[in-house]
Amino acid sequence: MPRRLLASALVTLGVLLAGCSDPEADRQPGDPVTAEEADVLAGLLARDTEEGGADVVVTAPFGEGGLLTLTGEVDFAGSAGRAQAVTDYGDERPDDVRTLFFTREQIWFGDVPGLSDALAAAGLPDAPFVRRPVATGPDAVPLTDVLVTVLLNLGAAEADDAAAFRGGEHTWEGQRSIDRRLATVYAGEAGWSVAVDDTSDLLLQYVTPLPGQDADVTVTLSDHGPRTIALPEDGQTVDAAAHPEVSAAVGV
Repeated sequence: MPRRLLASALVTLGVLLAGCSDPEADRQPGDPVTAEEADVLAGLLARDTEEGGADVVVTAPFGEGGLLTLTGEVDFAGSAGRAQAVTDYGDERPDDVRTLFFTREQIWFGDVPGLSDALAAAGLPDAPFVRRPVATGPDAVPLTDVLVTVLLNLGAAEADDAAAFRGGEHTWEGQRSIDRRLATVYAGEAGWSVAVDDTSDLLLQYVTPLPGQDADVTVTLSDHGPRTIALPEDGQTVDAAAHPEVSAAVGV
């Protein structure tokens, strides 16, 4: 799979299928993509960047019945985003709701319980956000960091080589409706799948398995177009790397 479309270790979509237009009547899920479809796939992430950004919902299950959901918007051209992060623990605990801003390198957490008290205990001025580097690499990575990395990797500066999608390893998997838009679903040998708007050739949904887990990350994009993400200013932010005692106290 081309480097950018699968760089984050990503994508599987469950059972999609159903509904073929007349020209596709003889086609079966699992059939190789055509040369024209390979061209569409090769340009998918570059088109995300050309459009500028999109509204986004990212979901990933965890543990026994837990679900993390990010709802917000992404600026692919500027590699930044903002979202409300809701952690549903799947038990009697109340949902944890935080505000996130993120780039490829940094992530800001707002609405963090206990942050004001932790800052006061450290002798620091009050601030609404705490910032730390986005965790990457082979070691345990927080699920939030995985999701923002997956999301930002859906934009690319240039198209991939269409030849990389030919040869039978990338398949057509049928059509489905996503947010009332008809989309064609494609899958690759590494377990990924994407749903592409039949009218605009824009990415509508991307699903990938979480590394080492039997669970999927699902990214749904809508309302593609330019976005401007104003990141929190330094005066609003405490640097967790410079104040590890604050980071440890609030769990970010």
